[in-house]
Order: sequence, then C-alpha cells, then structure tokens
Amino acid sequence: MRTIARAVPPRPVLITAVALTTAAGSLLLQPRPADATPRPVPRRGSAPDPTTREGSDPVGREGSGPVIREGSGPDRHTGLAPTAVAHRALTATVPRTDPRLGYPRRHLLTADPTNPADASRKLGLTPYDALAPRLNSLQRLGDRVSVEVTGVSAGGHRLYLVTVTAPETADQATAQERMRDLIENAPVTAAKSPEIRKSYKTPVLVDDNIHGDEREGTDASLDLIQQLATANDARTKDLLAHSRLYFDITANPDGRIADTRANANGFDLNRDLITASQPETRTIRRLTIDKQPAVLLDLHGYVNGTLIEPTTPPHGENYEYDLFLKNTYADALGMESAVNGLGYTPAEDGVSPVQIPFRDQAEGWDDWPPVFTPQYAAFQGAVAAHTVEIPLQVNNEAYDTLPTAELRRRAAIDVAVAGAALRATLDFARSHRSSLIADQIELFRRGTAGAEQVPVSARTVPGVPGIGPEDVYRTEFPRAYTIAADTAGARLVAHLLANDVRVLRAATGAYVVDMHQPKRGLANALLADGRDISGKVSAMYDISAWSLGRLWGATVEPVTSLPGTPLTAVSAPSPVAYVAPHGDLRLPLTDPAEFAALNSLLRQGIPVRRAADGSSIVPEPKTVPEAEASRAKVTEAAKAYDVAFEATSLTGSTPLHATRVAAAVTPGELFALREMGFDVTPVTTGILNAGFDWSRADVLFVSAELAYDDLTPAARTALGAFLSAGHGLVGRGVTGAAFASATGLLTATPVEGTEEANGVVRVANSGPLTTGAPRYGFVYAPVWFTGLGAGVRVEQSYATGNPLLAGHWRTRADGSGGPADAAGRPSVVSGRHAVLFGTEPLFRDHPKGELPQVGRALFTMAQTSDGTRAMAHASSGSVEESG
Repeated sequence: MRTIARAVPPRPVLITAVALTTAAGSLLLQPRPADATPRPVPRRGSAPDPTTREGSDPVGREGSGPVIREGSGPDRHTGLAPTAVAHRALTATVPRTDPRLGYPRRHLLTADPTNPADASRKLGLTPYDALAPRLNSLQRLGDRVSVEVTGVSAGGHRLYLVTVTAPETADQATAQERMRDLIENAPVTAAKSPEIRKSYKTPVLVDDNIHGDEREGTDASLDLIQQLATANDARTKDLLAHSRLYFDITANPDGRIADTRANANGFDLNRDLITASQPETRTIRRLTIDKQPAVLLDLHGYVNGTLIEPTTPPHGENYEYDLFLKNTYADALGMESAVNGLGYTPAEDGVSPVQIPFRDQAEGWDDWPPVFTPQYAAFQGAVAAHTVEIPLQVNNEAYDTLPTAELRRRAAIDVAVAGAALRATLDFARSHRSSLIADQIELFRRGTAGAEQVPVSARTVPGVPGIGPEDVYRTEFPRAYTIAADTAGARLVAHLLANDVRVLRAATGAYVVDMHQPKRGLANALLADGRDISGKVSAMYDISAWSLGRLWGATVEPVTSLPGTPLTAVSAPSPVAYVAPHGDLRLPLTDPAEFAALNSLLRQGIPVRRAADGSSIVPEPKTVPEAEASRAKVTEAAKAYDVAFEATSLTGSTPLHATRVAAAVTPGELFALREMGFDVTPVTTGILNAGFDWSRADVLFVSAELAYDDLTPAARTALGAFLSAGHGLVGRGVTGAAFASATGLLTATPVEGTEEANGVVRVANSGPLTTGAPRYGFVYAPVWFTGLGAGVRVEQSYATGNPLLAGHWRTRADGSGGPADAAGRPSVVSGRHAVLFGTEPLFRDHPKGELPQVGRALFTMAQTSDGTRAMAHASSGSVEESG
C-alpha cells in the first residue's frame, strides 16, 4: 500500500434535509426534484484535506491525511494462494439464465456448513454460511424476491444475485428484454417508444462487499430486501412496478469469511474490472452487461464522514460525462440528506457529515481508470454510479484491537448509513425514472451516431456547483481500430466481445472495431493509448494508464476510415490453433498462451528444444508411432491454448525442461505465472526460515516478501546451496535487486522513480529475453539500473526523450525521479545467474504482452535436474546452448 497527499478546501456547511417517512410500511425517502439543485457550498480550492480513502484511518482529525493507493507491492496478504484456486479462477465461467423467464424465480439454496471462524461473526454481521438460509426465507415472504446463483468465487463459494421487482409473466419479461435491447441497439427508436416510456423497468444494481473486509453493505441490503418484500405503501409499489432492483449480495465471499480485502487469489476485485482475471469480476461484468443498470451503487468502507461520488478530477475522458455528472451528483445529494438525516454526530457517535468529493475536494479521488465497479458501469449504460464509503472503520487494525462491543456498535451504525444511502438511491431511481432512461438512451445514441462528446459546464449540467475547466475531459474517437488476427489478437477480440464491444472481421482477415457503436466509450478506453496527465493533477488514486492496445501484445492501430472490404460481425474470434502436418514444429514464445502450451507439453514429457532465436522447437520423432503420439499431444495443446505450431527448418540444440518456480511475489504475479502454466510454489522469508525443501524448485523469483537480511543462518545456508548448484534468480523492483546484490548473483544499482508514478512507457528491446516483446511496458513506482557490473547485459531500456506514453509520472520536489531521469536507462538487465526487471511485466495479471519476458527469464535462469540451464547466456551477449 502507498500513500499520497492531496489538498482540498475547507469543509462546507452541510444541510440536514429530508428525513425518513414514518407512515406504516413505508421505507422510501420523500421524492426529490428531478434536477441537481444547486447547493450554497464553497468552490473547490487548496486547503488541507482531513480525509482518507479505503482501508485507511478514520477521517475528521486535524491536519492532512493520506489517500491510500494500492500498487503492485506486498500487502497484508502475500501471493500464497494454492494452485487449485488459480485453476478455478482461470477456468470458471459465469452461468446465464434465460432473460425471458418471468419473476419471481425461486431457487431453494442448499445450506453451507456452519463456519465458526467466519470473521463476520465478531462484528455481529451475517456470516456467509447464514446467507443461503436468509435468502431462502426472503423468497418465502411473497412474490417479489428472486435468488439466483451467478457463479462461484475463486475460493469456491457461491455468488448470489437477488432480484426484487413486481411479479412478471414470461411474456412480460420477454418484453422487458426486448425494450432493453432497443435502448442499446436502436436508441433513436427507443427514444420515441411509448412502450419504453410507460412500461420499461429502470434497472438498479447494488454491488455489496466487493472488498471482503467491508461487509456492512450486504447486511443493509438484506434488511432492505426484507422490507421491500412486504411493504405495501404506494411508493414501494410504484418503485417495484417500474424498477428491477438487483443486489450482488456479496461480491467477495472469500474475503468476507477470511477478513481480507482481496479474494482467495489475493486480488483486489475493485481493481480487476478491465482485466477480469477473477471469476467474481467476470460475474460483475456479466451482470452489468445483462442487466444494463441505469443506476449502480457500490458499497465500501471506510471514510468518515461518509464519502459519496461523484469524484474529483481527472474524469475519465471516454465518458459521456455530462450525463453521468448530472445524475450522479443529484443522487449524491439525496444520499447526503438521508445519511445526515439519521442524526449521528461527531461528538456522540463519532460520525462526521457526508462529503461529496466533486463539491468538497480538489483532487486525489478521481474516476480516471475503469478498474472500479462504478467507473466500469458508466461504460455499460449507468448514468448514475457511485462508490459510497461508509464511515466507521471496523477492519484491519480496528478489527484486531477494538473491543467486540465497540466493533458491533460501529458496524451497526455503518449498516444504518448504508441503508440510508440505499433507500435514497431507490427513491432517486423512482422519482427520476423518465430522465434516467432518457439519458441512458442518449448515451447509447451518441456512441452509435459517432456524435461529439458534450463538455460539462454550468450550461450543459445545470444545478451542479463548481464546474470548471479542470473538470473538462474529452477525447477524439478514431473512426475504427484494426487488430491483427494472431494469438494475441484473438485473445484481445475475445476480451472485447466479453465486454460487449462489437467487433467485425474484414475480408483481409483483420478484425475491425467500428467506433460508431453503443459502447464506444468502453471500446476506446480499452484500446486507446491513454493520456499523459502528469501536468493535470498532482496526485492520482490508482493506475493512470492501462492500454490493452499497447500492453496485450496484439497489433492494434487506430484508423481514420473503415476498410473498403466487406465487414462481417463476429461473435467469437476465429481459432488461431494450427499444427503443421509434417516436420519439426516451432512455437515463438512471444505470448503467454504459447508459454502455457509449452509448459503443458513439457509436463507430458514431449521433447522440446530451444532455438537460437529464443523460440521452442518440437522435433518430429523418427518413428511413425512416436510421431503420431507427439503430433496428437501438440494438436491438443494448440487447440487448448489457441496457438500455432509452424513447420520450421530451425534446429534447437538445448533441451527444455518443465520449470518449477519458487516465488516470493505479489498475488497478481503469482496468478500470471500460473496462467503461463508454470509450476509455482509460493515462498516468503518466514517459509524459508521454517525450512524450505529446495529440491522442489529450479529457479527463484523475488519481488516481494523476501529479505535476505531477515533469513536465519540455516535458511541462508540452504539458499546458498541452491544457488551454488547453478539455480538462478529472477527479480523485480528494488526487492529483487537487493536480493540479487545480497546473494552476489548480479551487480546493478536500482534507482527508484517517484513512488506513485505509473503508466504505459516506451521501451527499446535489445536482448534475447525481450525478443518479440512489445515496444511498450507498464510501470508502477518505476525502477532503472545503473552501476552495471562485468557481464551484465541490457535487455531493455526506457526510451530516450520522454518515455512516458500515458499515465502520471512527476518528479520529486527536488527534481529527481521523473521520466527524464529514466530516459535511456536500462529497465531490464541480465547476467549469468540473474535477471532483474525495473518494469511491472506481470502487474495484476494485466499487461499480457509483457508476460513472455518473465517466462523467458525463468527458463533462462532455471537449473534443470540434469545440470543444464535451458537458455543461459554468456556475458559477451551471445546465447549459450548449455550451462
């Protein structure tokens, strides 16, 4: 975790407004006006900020507090997930139900075994094992509540969707689906439809507990669902007659049980939306696409007072931000009134008034990257989407140190605050139904028509105070993108389609993404380079660039016109899998899927050799039976991983062997290594000190959680014996470089750029490990190397000039640590016994095109059981064939 400072103006005087109604059976707030009413609050400025963000200390104290950022470094839960959990995440699919089925859709859920260790119990909140019985009982309350299982978490726990709406016949559900499709796919027609105006049910999606140790949203939703199931007041009936309310009741059951922010794979799911590496985020993605919510609420903790979006600049440049700001700000005002109306005070309860960052802060809490649930939902049709940070901390140190009674007091207040936010949002959805649907239609119309974005201003978004030039972010959409049809291109196309981005195929074979489509904002957010926003703001909350077009290994180009050849819509990429019918076979090893295929063959004992260009060669066996058996295995791997084995005249001389990796790495890195098919055993300082069996490993990878100075003498001796036998090291960042130095494996001095810097950088590849690698890399707290010792080779360097293509990278106050200091400096170096990375080639399993660099490094440094090193190279720069 990292901290960055930011400045904001003094807190405004907040107005306690609409209170909950008291009529019997009534649970909604009084209707608010249909527009965003101006508030008499100060304009954003530069005074000290007393707030903090998720997972940090409570707010409301004097002085400035940190904003907590999550980078790639170690957190409380290192990369120790077992292989089975990674396999489950890599293979999990999201079940789909027939959207034409009527409501209610009752499913009797089997009970989970009671788990006394569930961390929710200490807080007086609902443990995971109690969810199934509770959901069964809610379905029995009437005909408004339906429960479906939408998938399984990385840790093997069921994911539940609760839908609350007035009953629908199958024909009525079919009509709702038809209108939903019309809104997205024929927005001009939808805007004129009397049926939609009268009958379409506004979709509202509530995402609970995506951070496992921020649980209270689940309990607030359960309480609200129970009330909605039986309330008979007119407003509730009107709400359910004209809305479908969807509750992703616990998006992260693994973390809920274990008291971790992350899931069982160690992933922060609220950073995974555009990568979708985890089954939980794929479920959220599918729900968001299928339900097409106009309003989304993502319940988190903890910021005191409760923090409610919209955010500070910079604002995602691919949004239709005028539509988003108008509705999100108006909904935030209603939530503010409801939460403040609960009557909690700093003096009596420790609860401060609500804050709305757009209005109350200057920067540091942005909506720039689409890695968060609300920001992702904005590209799928949500015109009001919020992160809501409830106030009183009950996780981390508070969970471990506060008395149980105090924890339960805080949790009860948090549940009440979350409930107030939920009720206000439902009231907003009910009273703004017509304008929400109209704005969602307009969002899709602009994309389909290729219309210009509308800049935010006091004229275009009336009623929102303090809009200034710092809030105006727009982009120029290309007419289309083309994507080459190879393994990386097929993976990217499949990912675009999974995100509901439309893809065409040209007669020439290339894929085409026509940017005149409903979800052009998401298409551009995924494919475009991004922007260097270093000069726009001093601090960012999370990553500032993420381009799949530059980081996923595919050949992606923006074009100013559509190809002149016929274009055909595709529902899936064409298979790339191919095996030449005769001769030796070559696999390039420039894509992670190719490494997965290679490792699969090696595990099955198929002979594979390394060629001089770094590719892998599968020799054709001499006898017909052996050749047929080998070809069958290769064909199976080609189909499984969608890779091509071409015939080759190259002859590989060095045998490759299945490589076992001992890895002290972050969760994202561990997952990426396993995605490439490596046999990985996680290690830490503690594991080595407890006595690690080094016969289980061929190579060591170090980036986190391993410090040589903290090893016991016995652990150092065992490690020394492993390294002396010829096993090498792959390291990343300052931790990996320090380990290489301490063990004497490689001489290089790591130089750290500014800690919060991150983005897509230009690189120059110059060594065998980076053969075929993209000309772009990803950095987070970038590192470069100086003082290279004898025999150390530069495999890759930061580009000269300004290496930052997109992202946020400033110098320190003394002028050091910026991109100019990194320009031309080595970013990846290697020696006979070690490889060091200053970039982030495995960051959160995202930069797919960079993964092969690490795969090559691991094979290069691996000492095999027969005493050879598969890809070792001498200090002269030539590539050796044996160790």
